[in-house]
Amino acid sequence: MAKMQKFMVVHHNPGIDCNVVQENWRKMAEVEPATWVRTYINTDEGWRFCVWLSPDAQELEKIFQEMNVSWERIVPVEETTPDMWGEKWEEHLKADQYADNLGM
Repeated sequence: MAKMQKFMVVHHNPGIDCNVVQENWRKMAEVEPATWVRTYINTDEGWRFCVWLSPDAQELEKIFQEMNVSWERIVPVEETTPDMWGEKWEEHLKADQYADNLGM
């Protein structure tokens, strides 16, 4: 199994029908080799910020192209929270290298 990386995918579709988005979510929950983790959405402005685990950005591009889903950016990301700053952040990064869930 390929090492999974965490990505934030930014979509901007003002006026998109929420039924279309929800139908895509149902389909994306079943795709391989990437895993959709969660989405943050602003329906008023049409922004979606989706967290994915994937071997690389190209796999995500392939999934979105096959499903006819547009995107603005696919950005590799790492997670941080205030309690992880400083020494705890370094410990987290070391542990994350060996985790299957990448710190979720």
